[in-house]
Amino acid sequence: MKQSRKTRSLGRSKRHLRVRKRISGTNERPRVSLYRSNKNIYLQLIDDTKGVTLASLSSIKTEDKTVNKESSKKMGLEFGEKISKLGVKKVVFDRGGYLYHGKVAAVADGIRESGVEV
Repeated sequence: MKQSRKTRSLGRSKRHLRVRKRISGTNERPRVSLYRSNKNIYLQLIDDTKGVTLASLSSIKTEDKTVNKESSKKMGLEFGEKISKLGVKKVVFDRGGYLYHGKVAAVADGIRESGVEV
């Protein structure tokens, strides 16, 4: 059991590093980074050329106590509105090595619905 947990997390970090070689955010098109813990989801808008986080949002600060697809989509909508206020129209979505399915896809859909091009 312990070995399977180790290989699962190791596989995710290897996928994340492999994808990050190709994805980087610029000033015109920053990167939306997603991290998913056991209980919460964290989003950051990052300009990789300057190495600066432009905006962030966590499910800890939202009123929903459970993180499911519906609350993830709401979180994506809220983050998309926050991004739009900064004047950003296009972003690069970094799924963080997670499968593009479920909560991760719901966050991306929420950002798209708020009018930001992903």
